[in-house]
Amino acid sequence: MTHDLFLALLGFAFVTSVTPGPNNMMLLASGVNFGFRRTLPHMLGITSGHSLMVFLVGLGIAGLFKAWPPAVTGLKLVSVGYMLWLAWKIAHAGAPGQGRARPRPMTFLQAAAFQWVNPKAWAMSLGAVTAYVATPSAASYLAVAATFASVNLPSVSLWAAAGQGLRRWLDAPGRLRAFNWTMAALLVASLYPVLTLRM
Repeated sequence: MTHDLFLALLGFAFVTSVTPGPNNMMLLASGVNFGFRRTLPHMLGITSGHSLMVFLVGLGIAGLFKAWPPAVTGLKLVSVGYMLWLAWKIAHAGAPGQGRARPRPMTFLQAAAFQWVNPKAWAMSLGAVTAYVATPSAASYLAVAATFASVNLPSVSLWAAAGQGLRRWLDAPGRLRAFNWTMAALLVASLYPVLTLRM
């Protein structure tokens, strides 16, 4: 990979990782409801899961969807269903310290698996391997995945940290409820790309 291509990939990885999307909306909400430390597995799961996705998409997994178009419809249905469920969980998250009704933060494996039903993650992966790989090879795809990982973790951490910073202001139950419902609505709104997702 040339120096210029690498710099372009860094910019692409940063912009796509730090801008709003399903992962970052959930991290903001998790930072508010659980704090930064308890959100760490969620952040690490996003970075690891997406990096693996970039590598596997580069190796040709996207070709499976082209070969069998019904799989795209299946992915869309799973994406919509799972993200609506997550939105419901965020909307009904209890205040910190609220007993049994309070949900738990997303685990490392849950966050990693979520990337496969996240339309923005698919778009990022497809864009990365088609635009920034000069010579297709496993080593090239691994380099792109590693670059994404190095940029993604600090980028998504900003959202969890912002949520942590909002915790004190959202200490009032009414404010927290309004925040969680707003985050749930934004997560639902982020489903729009599912309708136009192409493989």
